[in-house]
Amino acid sequence: MIMNTYDILQHYWWAIISLLGGLLVFLLFVQGGNTTIFSLGKTEEEKRLIVNSTGRKWEFTFTTLVTFGGAAFASFPLFYSTSFGGAYWVWMIILFSFVLQAVSYEFQNKVGNLLGTKTYRIFLVINGIIGPLFLGMAVATFFSGSDFIVNKGNVINLSNPVISQWTNSWHGLEAVTVLNNVLLGVAVLFLSRILGMLYFVNNINNVDIETRIRKGLLKEGVIFLIFFLGFLVRTLLSFGFAVNPSSGEVMIQPYKYLYNFMQMPIVTVVFLIGVVGVLWGLIGTIYSNTFKKGIWFSGAGTVLTVFALLLCVGYNNTPYYPSRMDLESSLTLANSCSSQFTLTVMSWVSILVPFVLAYIFYVWRKLDSTKIDATEISDKGNDSY
Repeated sequence: MIMNTYDILQHYWWAIISLLGGLLVFLLFVQGGNTTIFSLGKTEEEKRLIVNSTGRKWEFTFTTLVTFGGAAFASFPLFYSTSFGGAYWVWMIILFSFVLQAVSYEFQNKVGNLLGTKTYRIFLVINGIIGPLFLGMAVATFFSGSDFIVNKGNVINLSNPVISQWTNSWHGLEAVTVLNNVLLGVAVLFLSRILGMLYFVNNINNVDIETRIRKGLLKEGVIFLIFFLGFLVRTLLSFGFAVNPSSGEVMIQPYKYLYNFMQMPIVTVVFLIGVVGVLWGLIGTIYSNTFKKGIWFSGAGTVLTVFALLLCVGYNNTPYYPSRMDLESSLTLANSCSSQFTLTVMSWVSILVPFVLAYIFYVWRKLDSTKIDATEISDKGNDSY
């Protein structure tokens, strides 16, 4: 099928959204690392090393989450209004957990704080569990579907101009009742823990913490693989949602996502390279006591894997946000995007993205120019977490 300019812009912006999604999942290493504060940190000094390590990067994760939402709003406004406006309990829980994170970093080491340092660290652990778990389940609904209906005719109804409506009072929380959603949510949680631990190996100069990490990574990796492979197998071997390119009709199609990978070999190659990258960083760190670059292999692999998964669910005549209540309400790239003018203007603005990424890389390198150790924390005094 030959695509016109509008089709190309729609696919281009879904690729941008997918890339931001991949970057967001990688940056969840901050949340995953925080879940290990009490298991890896046995002394007060070790706990502070862990918190200060993630504390240097938490703004990147939060900023990427906001950027993901902003890009979705600008390029696919109907998705934004349907998901963020309908499944609002899921997104409110996620955002609340990130607020807990920001407050915890700001106040845990302030003199005279009422709740105490341990309470704020518990808040970081809560964010570390809830953030990845619910974000993973939210992404899984792109494959399993959600309970909403869309009626664009309502836009002219002055008494109730609501286009999208959720069909139950759970408003997104019903996602926890779908096995595939739970599988991916738990997989993302343990992936974030793995990435956090790999980051500590690269970033913290402490033999005891590193030893505990290398001993615990195998268990974390096995749990992650069980849940991720469970999600992947069930998704590829079950039904999916497809769009008839000529009529626009949405239908159920067996093995849809498996066919997508087969019919888009480049996406498949990107996915496989990503999976290999994740495993390479994990296995290398487990079996080599001198290998400390695992975060870069697994991190890049995470970005590519999530990027490919989101391309699979959005390209090749696939509704990226299917409705389980009304198939024709399912959102596709064509029926949920902004105008051609808006997408065109945004595409020109997106030229600045490489410069932003270059700046992030520069700041990252400056922050990580030296590894965190007990001496550095002591020298910084109240400036550390």
